[in-house]
Amino acid sequence: MMKQLHSTSMLFGSNAPFVEELYESYLADPENVPEEWRTYFDGLKAGAAAAVRDVAHTPIIHAFEQLAKRGPVRTITSGDGNKRQVSTLQLINAYRFLGTRWANLDPLKRSERMHVPELEPSYYGFTEADLNEQFNVGSFHAFSSEQASLREILEAVRQTYCGSIGSEYMYISDIAQKRWIQARLESIRGTPQFSVEQKKHVLGRVTAAETLEKYLHTKYVGQKRFSLEGGESMIVAMDEVISVGGRLGAQEIVIGMAHRGRLNVLVNTLGKSPSTLFAEFEGKAEVDLSAGDVKYHNGFSSDVMTPGGPVHLTLAFNPSHLEIINPVVAGSVYARQVRRKDKAKTQVLPVIIHGDSAVAGQGVNQEMLNFSQTRGYGTGGTVHIVVNNQIGFTTSDPRDYRSSLYCTDIFKMVEAPIFHVNGDDPEAVALVTALAVEFRNEFKKDVVIDIVCYRKLGHNEQDEPMVTQPLMYRKVALHPGTRKLYADRLVREGVCAADEPEAIIQDYREHLDRGELLANPVLSGHNRQFAVDWTPYLKAEYTDEAVTAVPMVELKRLAERISTVPEGFELQSRVKKIVADRAAMARGEALIDWGMGENLAYASLLVQGYGVRLSGEDIGRGTFFHRHAVFHDQKRERWDEGAYIPLQNIQDGQAEIQVFDSVLSEEAVLAFEYGYSTAVPDDLVVWEAQFGDFANGAQVVFDQFISSGEAKWGRKVGLTVLLPHGYEGQGPEHSSARLERYMQLCAENNMQVLVPSTPSQIFHLLRRQMVRQLRKPAIVITPKSLLRHKEAVSTMDELTKGSFRTVIGEVDKLDAKKVKRVVLCSGKIYYELMAYRREQEIKDIAVVRIEQLYPFPRDAFRVELAKYPNAKEVVWCQEEPRNQGAWYWFASRQHLINVLGPKQKLLLVSRPASASPAVGYYAKHNAQQKAVLENAFGPIND
Repeated sequence: MMKQLHSTSMLFGSNAPFVEELYESYLADPENVPEEWRTYFDGLKAGAAAAVRDVAHTPIIHAFEQLAKRGPVRTITSGDGNKRQVSTLQLINAYRFLGTRWANLDPLKRSERMHVPELEPSYYGFTEADLNEQFNVGSFHAFSSEQASLREILEAVRQTYCGSIGSEYMYISDIAQKRWIQARLESIRGTPQFSVEQKKHVLGRVTAAETLEKYLHTKYVGQKRFSLEGGESMIVAMDEVISVGGRLGAQEIVIGMAHRGRLNVLVNTLGKSPSTLFAEFEGKAEVDLSAGDVKYHNGFSSDVMTPGGPVHLTLAFNPSHLEIINPVVAGSVYARQVRRKDKAKTQVLPVIIHGDSAVAGQGVNQEMLNFSQTRGYGTGGTVHIVVNNQIGFTTSDPRDYRSSLYCTDIFKMVEAPIFHVNGDDPEAVALVTALAVEFRNEFKKDVVIDIVCYRKLGHNEQDEPMVTQPLMYRKVALHPGTRKLYADRLVREGVCAADEPEAIIQDYREHLDRGELLANPVLSGHNRQFAVDWTPYLKAEYTDEAVTAVPMVELKRLAERISTVPEGFELQSRVKKIVADRAAMARGEALIDWGMGENLAYASLLVQGYGVRLSGEDIGRGTFFHRHAVFHDQKRERWDEGAYIPLQNIQDGQAEIQVFDSVLSEEAVLAFEYGYSTAVPDDLVVWEAQFGDFANGAQVVFDQFISSGEAKWGRKVGLTVLLPHGYEGQGPEHSSARLERYMQLCAENNMQVLVPSTPSQIFHLLRRQMVRQLRKPAIVITPKSLLRHKEAVSTMDELTKGSFRTVIGEVDKLDAKKVKRVVLCSGKIYYELMAYRREQEIKDIAVVRIEQLYPFPRDAFRVELAKYPNAKEVVWCQEEPRNQGAWYWFASRQHLINVLGPKQKLLLVSRPASASPAVGYYAKHNAQQKAVLENAFGPIND
């Protein structure tokens, strides 16, 4: 069969996508394809394991991959009619694949049309004489009959795929998705069919976008606003997203975008009062925040009416880090879907607006796309809108800011359809936006609208773009503007009277003069069923105090429930031992270890009605094999079966627990969890780094959201971050969580930095995050070796009494009056200090743990230090090098010095200052660790 095909095919073997399309036509109806192909496909089907309609396409693709290795083959010899029919189908398919390269997309018309021979009829042997010949159109949807002339086919495919819309979708594996797009685009030949009212509405939207920008430009001369001029059709797209989304059942839409066009979206999409915006231009603050933010970073929310009912709109607060808001939006959307029990992912819609350079250049987009279809992070697809002004800051040459043909090529990694559209055709923008929202609703996956436009001004209104882009900006200077082009078009069509477009401008300006909107979309007084009342959390004052103890009877019940394994469930041998040990702890036969203390905290919160979400690269079992929140049946035969989560099965009516091992990513995942925590104040949201230093990859999230979000935007979150830390001789990379970086970010009680050293401490710490009404991020420096250290254990009583202790004093019985030195420390080094002191039988040096580094527990520390009136030296002892760890923060903030007595000296014991977090040589590590211990207990200077 292969020999016969090789001798008769007119195709190149590498053209597998065309053959796949032909094969799909054959599966629909064998009569759709020429006899030679029908015979070949019949043979393949006969050889298949099961001759059913849904035959795998792999044999077809594989067969032509093999032919590709042999090089070009000659054309059909068994009938010229069949050859031309196959060529016609191939030509149609070529436009589906490559038509976008001939599409009229660039408003500036700077480039000549690409040379794409596959789009020329001559490439397939057609001549002018063939144009009137009739051919079967196969699956092409543009005609009511099965036959059309080649001339008609060419006109239809070019109108559909080479007009103001360029569509890329043929790389999608799912045939139903491709057929869905083809049916909708080809049936209307890619041309909007709008009524007079719809056209006027579109004109109104473009006019509002342009007029606002020009108004601000003249009213606030020289102030930055990151104008949307040149990309006004984005407001049309947003209008369509909301309208179609509401019609399809969306009740909330969460929007993320950087600064370009943000003020326009705030006013013309979300209905923010122009008078409020003007006040911000004039430097007035509506809310008194300790820092605040610039106007083009601020968020907003409102309720608007759509054909499907009211929709709540949220524009997320955003720093200047361009695309970092994207996973934050995804996390917020996911949390809202969970709160609504929206398993169909239809009620909350994420919309992200990108810049062309940023979408291709920022790695966080790849991370986000990678988790977009996973169980713990998938939101049912995001609608992406790219405001493609064809210039990245000052770089307009694509050779300098991307390596792909289109800035949107990154989306092909998740087979998202991409609709390129000319921003000067607002109707086409509206059409593809509606198509995109409908596609997302139907198939629950990402979809992209690439609005190809231009930027009228510089990066901001103080830039001069002619300096770097003289050729481009000569074109921009000659461009009349999208609104003018569209208005003139509607006048020519008779949709508008000649003076009507100017009247719309004047009417809008008069409303702006009054600080009003021409058409305010906002619903006042709308009560949302799933709204969250943040008032109690906003009013809460900072306190370290919280009642976190759990009664013994309840604690034992919870311990028994989380150490119970379903009948017939086979645990791995090491896990079986851990669970057996936990059962012994539940019975009071063994002390509580770290993993049990942590799981008991989650269990106790769940039965109190607090949701729990655990996320991280190895969160289920824990990187260091201690958590085991998820059990895996060793008898399972499928990867998606056989998992059991004890925390899900404590009692009826408990809150929801989510445990998701994340993709191998830090930045996007942590940003997602931050976004999640902004939407659910009553959920404990925990992200754990595989190793503490892995959080380096997410530093922008700590800098611009976690540490400063409250000061800039008033956003309170209770996100809990677990960072494994400890010097065990494992080298530079996995020793330090870079504690010093988080200490440097601390100010204004913005977050907590905690170093718990016992299971009871992690138990009370996690519970404190929820039972206090206070919502503050917690950076928790967690252990590695202490997870199984024989001394790092707790009794049940410690969980049933007391609370989190910010300072833990001396535990051995020392004569306080004889103590001449107090050694302060945090974390793992404590156990080594105690072991050394006991071994050396030292009786005049006390060891005190600081478990909360920030906010510094001044009063608790002062009480502890006062116990040793004769101590002349206070030593801060840390494993980290001198220039790292907490020392510099303590020294610069005077926290320790201000509490010392007049005759007391503050000293440091640490590793020497180092460019690296830790040494890589084990012998050197041991020598340094030994020196730290010896120096901590060295001679006391009288």
